[in-house]
Parts: sequence; C-alpha cells; structure tokens
Amino acid sequence: MKAIWNGITIAESDDTVVVEGNHYFPPESLKREYTTFSNHRTSCPWKGQAQYLSLLVNGEMNPDAVWYYAEPSEAAKEIKGRYAFWKGVKVVE
Repeated sequence: MKAIWNGITIAESDDTVVVEGNHYFPPESLKREYTTFSNHRTSCPWKGQAQYLSLLVNGEMNPDAVWYYAEPSEAAKEIKGRYAFWKGVKVVE
C-alpha cells in the first residue's frame, strides 16, 4: 500500500492494519521529511486519543492530514504507533 499526496509517496508498506476502512502504516514506512508538527488531538470512544501530524510537500501544507494513536486502548492495540491518512491523501495498492 502507498499513501500519496501532492505527487509524493508519504508512506509505503506491505504491512498495514485496516481498522474502520483506514490503512494504518507502520512507523518505519512514514517518510518523516514530509511531516511537520500539529497540536491537533481528537478522541475516539473505543480507540483513545489520536494525535496528528501535518504534511508539507513541494511547499504546500496539508494540516492534520496524518493521525496516530501513541497509547491506544487495549481494544485498538494493533494500531499503536501506526499512521493513517485523510484530507486528500490517496491510499492505493
């Protein structure tokens, strides 16, 4: 699977975990040079608190386009530290 935004592959892996239709990529697959800080947080009743990263690619910012659960609930432990994408990021095979 590949996560692509603004013509650049942000993450690529054969080892994704699918939860609620979202592919969660392993941490080592994320190309950190395209991510930047976000202080955005959300809470899921069953997964826990999500933290976010923004993308910066070719001079364009995509705020809060990446999320992850650093300390998910026991029910969501399989996605701990993995990254998922939205806001125009295409996830394709």
